[in-house]
Amino acid sequence: MSNYIYVLTDCNRTCLHVGMTDSLQKAVNTYKELSGIFLDTCAKVSRLVYHETLPTEEAAARRFKELTRYTRMQKEKLIRKHNPNWSDLGSVRPLHSARPTTLLNTSLRP
Repeated sequence: MSNYIYVLTDCNRTCLHVGMTDSLQKAVNTYKELSGIFLDTCAKVSRLVYHETLPTEEAAARRFKELTRYTRMQKEKLIRKHNPNWSDLGSVRPLHSARPTTLLNTSLRP
């Protein structure tokens, strides 16, 4: 089973939320349906702007921990590298087919 790390944002790119899941489509749909999930800190985060596919839950947990420690500038740089227009990847193409090729040397693994 694949594991995913993702970054969601709101329409104004005010909030960057890093998450981890084993079902990217389910996670994105949950955020889109629950508009007030981050009432205290962020607006509606429903735009998937970055994600990675990792082979194991342990690798995903390590990467999640790493990304949550990133500064906002580091997260923006990572997003811009793979998604320069900050397009909503959840509505552009199938989620399971998009994967950065330079991270963690997992690009050749199924």
